[in-house]
Amino acid sequence: MAASVRVCCALRVSVGGASVRNVVGAVQVSQWASRASATSLQRNPALPLIPATTWQQTRHGSFFNKLTAEELWKGVLAETGAGGRKGRGKRTKRKLKKDLSRGQHIGDGRGGFLWPGLNTPVIKDKILQTITQRDESEQQAMQAELVNQRDEWDRRRKTKIKKQRGWTGYSFGGISLGSPDPGPNGETYEDFDARVIELKNVFNMTAKEGRKRSVSCLVAVGNGNGSAGFALGKAADRVTALRKAKNRAIHYLYYIERYNNHTIYHDIESQFKRTTLRLKKQNKGYGLHCHRAIITLCKLIGIQDMYCKVEGSVNLLNITRALFTGLANQETHQTLADKKQLHVVEFQSECGPLPIVVGSPKDGVRPNPEPTDEIPNTRLHWDDVRAAQGIKRSIWSGVKRTIW
Repeated sequence: MAASVRVCCALRVSVGGASVRNVVGAVQVSQWASRASATSLQRNPALPLIPATTWQQTRHGSFFNKLTAEELWKGVLAETGAGGRKGRGKRTKRKLKKDLSRGQHIGDGRGGFLWPGLNTPVIKDKILQTITQRDESEQQAMQAELVNQRDEWDRRRKTKIKKQRGWTGYSFGGISLGSPDPGPNGETYEDFDARVIELKNVFNMTAKEGRKRSVSCLVAVGNGNGSAGFALGKAADRVTALRKAKNRAIHYLYYIERYNNHTIYHDIESQFKRTTLRLKKQNKGYGLHCHRAIITLCKLIGIQDMYCKVEGSVNLLNITRALFTGLANQETHQTLADKKQLHVVEFQSECGPLPIVVGSPKDGVRPNPEPTDEIPNTRLHWDDVRAAQGIKRSIWSGVKRTIW
């Protein structure tokens, strides 16, 4: 049998040749080897026969061995894909992943070995370190500290942080987001505070993904000293959208002029699309009698006393744009005095009929007075006229009618 095996090996080597004589010789040798093997089998009939080798084509790759177990379960439970977008698999609980290696270092184990370059420095005190082992007490102390640290992380994760109240208990409007993140050059914005004005879910219908949901938020920032701005943020989740809007708003700041650091310089009527705001200057201590979004914006700007009436659409983005446009375009007393080349005076109730000069022209008062035929472009509202005349109700409301 051993001779036949050696001959077969020689057969394989001879077949690999290129000449025809080698092939013919190989056939003759193979016949002689087969006879020798038959003779050996007759002498030793107990030897088993070697089965012929068969080749079968198999498929080496499929989605079962290409995808991970987590991806296969996602396809079954419809957590993602078309099934998840249509609302399937709502009651399936997501598995909470726990990182068992959290807090450990490479090289640390139960044996307590110290491996230079992994869990201990290679050179210490100018001496090349070798592999050593910790004491049993030191190893137990390290394991106990790791267990306590993991318990502390679990306790913090399970602790519920009370949500700050905004305008209402459920909405995000009016909630403080803190200061914007530091800039790329190390600049900080600790004096600024960010407030949520609007947070809503928006949807976009696409051909591939269908109804795609996103979160859109409007955030305003301000330092309470005249500098404020606002921006929109949009992302797939709420936290990212709020962070993007907060960090973007700090790059679009307005500087708002304030009269005596508490109110506006004059009455303003501002309009943006279908939203109209009527702002009125008020005395010290009046407060903010406005829409709740305007109150939040005024606190960020630093305005303490003002009245505002919203007419038309109450869209929060339109209200914000109309407010910043009106306040940025207001005319200060000094600007008005330089424009008219006249003194600007103000009448206050505590001073009676005596005027108070609040602005004087830099180049002096012009010698010729202002023409009397100039008609001021002042729009009067009927509600304001009635309030000034003391007519709160209709003049016909108290008339007694005779019934015939």
